[in-house]
Amino acid sequence: LTDVNLIDEGHQRFEAEGVLTLTWQDDRMVFDPESEGVQEKIFQGDYQFSEVAAGWWPQVVLANESGLYHRQGVLLRQRYDGHMTYVEEMNALVEMAIELRRFPFDRENFEMVFEVLGFGKDQVVLQHDSSTSGTPQRGISISEWTLERFEVQSGEYVMNYADGIQEQKPVAVAKLTLARNPGFMLRVVVLPMALLVMLSWSVFWMDRESLGNRMDISFIGILTVVAYQIMVSSTLPRIPYFTLMSAFIYISFLTVSGSVVMNLLVGRFDQTGRRPVGDRLDRVCRWAFPAAYLTLLALATGYFFLRY
Repeated sequence: LTDVNLIDEGHQRFEAEGVLTLTWQDDRMVFDPESEGVQEKIFQGDYQFSEVAAGWWPQVVLANESGLYHRQGVLLRQRYDGHMTYVEEMNALVEMAIELRRFPFDRENFEMVFEVLGFGKDQVVLQHDSSTSGTPQRGISISEWTLERFEVQSGEYVMNYADGIQEQKPVAVAKLTLARNPGFMLRVVVLPMALLVMLSWSVFWMDRESLGNRMDISFIGILTVVAYQIMVSSTLPRIPYFTLMSAFIYISFLTVSGSVVMNLLVGRFDQTGRRPVGDRLDRVCRWAFPAAYLTLLALATGYFFLRY
């Protein structure tokens, strides 16, 4: 794996670059090095590989590609003893299934599934080679993500055909384990929204005669939370489950909405001549709202980290 160019959560795909290396033994390709004058024959470029090189080679395809697979270079080495080495540089867009419940503190596994075209398990077996698997020494720089581990594993899956026949296909899975850096979302969404929610509590210290101004502040807070929700939703796929970020947004929304209800109750108490009751309600809300907000956030965070 040489680079990861794109991670698109909205469409559940990522773009990766790498070098695919295949080695196998084919005794039919043995030749006499003295008569040929070389220990190894090298075929490079599409023309030499497709038109000049002779013999069988495994056509390894990316099973979960998403419409883009560019082969940017190809090299075939044929050693005198029949040892074959095939190398290609590839750039692919890969589909993935992501688990976003702990977003933006999530850790994702991105997989590239390679299989041999046209051959089953009883004909071809794929074995990963640790000597040709890894990442550059300089590392891989991915915006908002940190690469924790890269590994290649061999396996198989069952292909079900329409006529009821099942075939076991050998696969090699290149797995990237990435941890999201939450700094961007914390700086752009979480911190500003939390400050706005806390500012909305200022209504409990405002003049009781200005009920309209208190309601204006509360509704501005609601509209701001809704705007942030739309912004966050545009970056994620249309998932049916709640995420940690969704819980934060909804708790913020409910907290600001609760201030609207409290404003109406205080105004009602004042209109009915029960001003002391309204005073007590304001004093209680000054500490009850912050306590409830922080408690709900702590419970939601604990639930998502312990459950997922």
